[in-house]
This record gives sequence, C-alpha cells and structure tokens, in this order.
Amino acid sequence: MTAATLPASTTPSSRLPLVLILLGTVLTVLFIVAPVVVIFAQALSKGWGTYIEGILQPDTLHAVLLTVVVAVAVVPVNLAFGVGAAWLIAKFEFPGKKLLLTVIEIPFSISPIVAGVTYILLYGGQGLLGDFLADHDIQILFALPAIFLVTLFVTSPFVARELIPLMQAQGSEQEEAATTLGAAGWQIFWRVTLPNIRWALLYGTILCAARAIGEFGAVSVVSGNVRGETNTLPLQIELLYHDYNAVGAFAAASTLTLLALLTLAVKAWLERRIHR
Repeated sequence: MTAATLPASTTPSSRLPLVLILLGTVLTVLFIVAPVVVIFAQALSKGWGTYIEGILQPDTLHAVLLTVVVAVAVVPVNLAFGVGAAWLIAKFEFPGKKLLLTVIEIPFSISPIVAGVTYILLYGGQGLLGDFLADHDIQILFALPAIFLVTLFVTSPFVARELIPLMQAQGSEQEEAATTLGAAGWQIFWRVTLPNIRWALLYGTILCAARAIGEFGAVSVVSGNVRGETNTLPLQIELLYHDYNAVGAFAAASTLTLLALLTLAVKAWLERRIHR
C-alpha cells in the first residue's frame, strides 16, 4: 500500500506545525508575558506618582546602584578570565586541560546557595581565614567584597563557555601563520584572534552581565541583608515584599525587569549578527 492510499488517520497531519506554534505561543504568554504584565500592573496599581516614589526610595536607589557597581566590577574580570581560559584551552595542549574544563563548569554544577555557604566557611568568623581577617581588621562577609566574590564565582563560566567551542572550531592556523610572519603575541590577539571571536565575546559578556544583575541565592547568604548597605536589587525586592510594601516591591521588580528586557534585546540583536 502506497503513502497516497494510507488512511487519513495514519498520515502525518499538516496541522501539526500550526498546533506546535500555537502551543508555544500559549506557553510563552502564560510563563513569560503574563508575569511581566502582572509586575507592571501591580507596580502602577496606585498611579504613576506612587510608582515613581517607590523607585526613588533611598534604599531602592542604593540597591540599584550596588547592583550596577557589582556588575560593572565583575564583568571585566570574567571577560579577561574567559578570553584567557578559552585561548589556553583551544589553542594549546597541556597536562590538566580536562581538569581546567571541569573547574570552569563547577559554578553551573552547584547551587548558588551552596557557593555562598562555602564562602562563609572560608571567610567567616569561624572559617579557615576568619582569625587572619579579624587580626588584620579585614571584613569580607556582609560587605561589598563578599558580594563581589560570590557574583564573580557564579558568573565566571559564561564568557569562557561561549568562546571555547568557537575557538576550537576555528583552529590555530591563522595564529600560526601570523607567528610565521613575525607577529608578536599581542598583535596576533588584537588583529587575528579578537576579530574572529568578537560577536561570541559580546554575547558571553551580555549573559554574564545579566546573571550578575539578577543573582540572588549566593548574594543573600553572604551579604547579611543590611538595609541600604548590602542589599542588591533582587534582595531589596524580597525585603520590600516581606515589609508588605507590595507597590514598592513591584516597582523595584519592574526596574529589574526592564534591565532583563534590555539584555534580551541586545542578546537577540547579537544572535542575528552572529548568524549573518
């Protein structure tokens, strides 16, 4: 029996793509669009004046500033680490290469809360370095350094993970040719390697920045949740909600949502450029 004579119930349905598209659209509306709409609806439920007042609260402004400062400090460090690690792994063979790849993946393998607890066991008053830090009057936990360190840890793989597969696929022929022609190491990087990885580098940087802005679990463990001092924007949202200040919490959440939407827009633009 040929495919043309098969019963209608056994032939592939031409409506299947339409059904999948419809299902994907419904799920997107339910799990992405609807929560965003609820955030802004709740934030504006008492008018624009109350909304602006909620954003301009001193503690919320400080949380926004602290979040931006941490992201601005963390991203360049991870950028340098990611490029160096990717170059080393993709262009060279050395003992411990697989171990280095495993170490890079560790932040994706453990819970951020576990990472925060680990930093407490290391830098806390009863931790391995607690006595040394106390003797030298150095405060790591419940201060900006701890927030920086845990955010650096949880965001460290993003740039490297974007660059390593690309640089491995590109090989090292162009760098070897540049070396043969007498180019120095920095010349090879700036004129040969960097132009070939620039879009993936920007993509990884955006993902790193987005995670740094939205990190909650690890920061909540090591920051101490000091109002107006060590609260980042995600922690400030939780604090306002527990204070029964729903409008203020949703106003702060809308700020974080706008940052996320901006990140997604830049990410989508980069993806189009990469595909081209």
